[in-house]
This record gives sequence, C-alpha cells and structure tokens, in this order.
Amino acid sequence: MFGRPLCPGKGCPLSLLDSERVRDLLSRAGLADVPPRTLGAGLCIGAVIVAFGLWRFWPTAPAPEVVFEEVEASESPAAQEGEDSAPEPVVIVHVAGAVTRPGVYGLAPGARVTDAIAAAGGGLGNSALDALNLARILADGEQVYVPTLDEVAAGADQAVSGTSPAGSAGSTSDGRIDINRASATELEGLPGVGPSTAQKIVDDREANGPFTKPEDLMRVPGIGEKKFESMRDFVSCG
Repeated sequence: MFGRPLCPGKGCPLSLLDSERVRDLLSRAGLADVPPRTLGAGLCIGAVIVAFGLWRFWPTAPAPEVVFEEVEASESPAAQEGEDSAPEPVVIVHVAGAVTRPGVYGLAPGARVTDAIAAAGGGLGNSALDALNLARILADGEQVYVPTLDEVAAGADQAVSGTSPAGSAGSTSDGRIDINRASATELEGLPGVGPSTAQKIVDDREANGPFTKPEDLMRVPGIGEKKFESMRDFVSCG
C-alpha cells in the first residue's frame, strides 16, 4: 500500500515532480531533499488557496443603483377651485336720478361714472349726461346722481335770477355744493364726508378764510388726495 505513488498517472502533480527540469528547479530553490509527496501536497494546498482567493475576492458587477425621485404633489381640484372662487374687490356705488334702473351696484376697482350708469341700464331720454364727468373714477360708497334736462335748465334759470333751490343755500346752479356757504349738514351729502369731516370743513373756512379753489379741501384734516378725487365733481367755491 505504501509502496504505491500517491496519485499515479501523467496528470498527477507528483508525477510532474519526477521530470528533470523540475528537479533542477527544486535543487536551485534548496528543496531537492524535500520528499515528492510533501511537495505535491503543498502544491495541492496552494492551488486550493488560490482558487478560494479568486472566488472570494474576484470583483463582481455592482448592484444597480436605485434612485428615488421626489414628485411634487399637484394641487387638488378643491384647492384650485377655492382659489378661483376667491372674491374680487368691488366698488359699491348708488346710482340715482334719470337712469333706467336706479339702485346700488358693485363695480370693479377703477370703474368710471359711465360704467355705473351703464350698470343701471343707461340714462333715460331726458337725462342730462353731459352735466356729469363720465370719465371720473368712482370711489367706494359714493352716489352717482344723473339729473334731468329740466333740472339742469331750472338750475340755470335760478343762477340768472340770483336765487338758489329751496332748502339748499349751499348748492350751486349745477347741483354742486358750495363749500364756502354750505352748512355742515349739506356737506355731509358729499361722497365720503361724514358729520365729523363736514364739521372740520366748516371749522377750517372759519379759521383760515374761504376756500379759493376745490383743491383747498385737502388742507382739512382727514381729506387726502383720494377722498378729494371722489368729491371733486360735486363741490364748488361759489
């Protein structure tokens, strides 16, 4: 049993050790005295170690990278509907006088007198639209009064005779309010003027003298440029 080679055959590592070239290499390496079986066992173990190393450390294809994209949530239909239904600011005016449908109307900011009259159905056949500044921008809370041709004619006749309409000593012939003669009660008829502001107008003209032009109203505390623009067409200095 012990007299047989460990692995007989041409392909066995031990048989390779018997070649002359191999014996020469072993002699140069100082391994000439090592038994062939020991060398063969070392070669087998080395082969196993190399095979294991190749299997263990051989680079493999990297795992596919998974990318997570953040998707923004679109606005829900309910939210979009809520934005679309948000109320828009309006200018509330009272249209009275010689118009088809007198009443209170809500108009878009920046609307003019002509827009208010159109919302009320337009002027009647006897309306004196030329007596108004149709291009004036409206102020919230004001009244647009459209006089008739008879009212305008009556006002002209009273101006010739030197009289004023009964009960309105502070009114001019064209229906405007004379800020130098009107009482505090009459001044309250101006757009945006309440009892407090009306009294301030009276106090100012008594303290500083008559107003020489309508723009002088802006010297009264509480009357700025915006408020004055809403009453410009309704006032006169007599």
